[in-house]
Amino acid sequence: MQWWETAVVYQVYIRSFADGDGDGIGDLTGLRARLSYLAALGIDAVWINPWYPSPMADAGYDVADYREIEPAYGTLAQAREFIDKAHGAGIKVLLDIVPNHTSDQHRWFQPALRDEPGARERYLFRPGRGANGELPPNDWQSIFGGPAWTRTADGTWYLHLFAPGQPDLNWDHPEVRAEFEQVLAFWFDLGVDGFRIDVAHGLVKAAGLPDRGGVGNPHPAFDQDGVHQIYRSWRAVADRYEPQRIFIAEAWVPSNERLARYLRPDELHTAFQFDFLRAPWRASNLRAVIDEAISSAASVGAPPTWVLSNHDVPRTVTRYARSQPDGMVESEWERARWAEEEADHGLGRRRARACALLQLSLPGTAYVYQGEELGLEEIENLPDEVRQDPTWVQSGFTDVGRDGCRIPLPWSDLQPSYGFSPPDAAPTWLPQPAHWGGHSVAVQEQDRDSVLNLYRSALALRPRLWVGAGEVQWLASGDGVLGFARGAAQCWVNTGDTGVPLPRNSAVVLASGPGVGTVLPPDTAVWLRPASS
Repeated sequence: MQWWETAVVYQVYIRSFADGDGDGIGDLTGLRARLSYLAALGIDAVWINPWYPSPMADAGYDVADYREIEPAYGTLAQAREFIDKAHGAGIKVLLDIVPNHTSDQHRWFQPALRDEPGARERYLFRPGRGANGELPPNDWQSIFGGPAWTRTADGTWYLHLFAPGQPDLNWDHPEVRAEFEQVLAFWFDLGVDGFRIDVAHGLVKAAGLPDRGGVGNPHPAFDQDGVHQIYRSWRAVADRYEPQRIFIAEAWVPSNERLARYLRPDELHTAFQFDFLRAPWRASNLRAVIDEAISSAASVGAPPTWVLSNHDVPRTVTRYARSQPDGMVESEWERARWAEEEADHGLGRRRARACALLQLSLPGTAYVYQGEELGLEEIENLPDEVRQDPTWVQSGFTDVGRDGCRIPLPWSDLQPSYGFSPPDAAPTWLPQPAHWGGHSVAVQEQDRDSVLNLYRSALALRPRLWVGAGEVQWLASGDGVLGFARGAAQCWVNTGDTGVPLPRNSAVVLASGPGVGTVLPPDTAVWLRPASS
């Protein structure tokens, strides 16, 4: 069994992890200083959000140079040192790669704006529609809101499925394909263990860039069959290296069957299964998601991958802090619904603790977004003037965007910055709430019942109880309850509102909350083993 088939991967949003130089922005110095924390947590790998030079139109997902380090984060020498130190601590290093688009400051795009010979062929420039080309070339909308096209000074339009500062590349161009294969090799040569692929379902667009048409139609910019040829070429690059380098796809596709296509033996190794974080806190929904994810991954010989949170979606505590819908949800819809309902963070935290035990007991790979192990909630009341997510502007100030899950982490209960920055540092790049110190690492380390210590205990027990334990075997359970065995261990989760009896002749190994004896309270999960073992 390969390490990546059972790993727990910790997502580092570097701007908000730890600030070593005092400018209020997380960096490589801070990240390296916290390696001991990550090792003590018990994770197997870190995935680091983009650390490349960027104008930060979209927090680094607008890359200006794929072979360098953003100066605010450090230097290439520091990156090499971090990779070596992480490996010395037994932690693999995964990077983000952003292949759908570059920054508008990339060395390719500025000549394209000037229409230098051949430069525009690497991007998607098109004439406009209408009598004088005054209309966009098609009806596509940006993911962040507004049109997906921007008009240049000479009247031509260029495509950007995200921010205007993120022009889409033309993946039919051989120079684009060759460049990214060389970028992969550059970082593999430095010892990077793999990549998470941003917008892996993008890259290739339908021929002719046709209109999308009505809502619900498949988008011509996403999940086109041509992406699979690209990933076969990338897999050939990775397979040149020992030990094995890996890929993880961020692919938002219509079905698990479509997702499985990315995981065929000659393509990518794993892909995020987003249905897990889109499922409401209901046993029936969670069971259906688990069954389908395991089945679809197994159909192509890949491990399932479980994600509860990341830098693009509201934090788990807050998603679970309100009434739960009947079916799967999108985060944008959740934000709109939340305006009418007060969050109960205590309830959300109990459910998040329980779902963490569920996630970590399932077969395959688990991802933990920084701060989930502290039980942090979404900060929903940021002042409008500090918001930096381009979604806020491009939506016409109707979608608050993703800043609320990107607040700098609290390491101590000391103000200002709660240990995120050194003393006398500049203000943090996003403001921290006044209660942040109570959730800090230092405070939680002193509380045996804290969320942090629950994660540490679960990650310490996981290799013995669950890694290699076999398939999920569902156990008879009542409404609102999940129960399954893998090997000798069992996981039980109560999403209902009344306590339920636990199996006889079993011993509690770990519980997500207090009061677990012979009865499992509501919004609680437990790991069991036979009483005699």
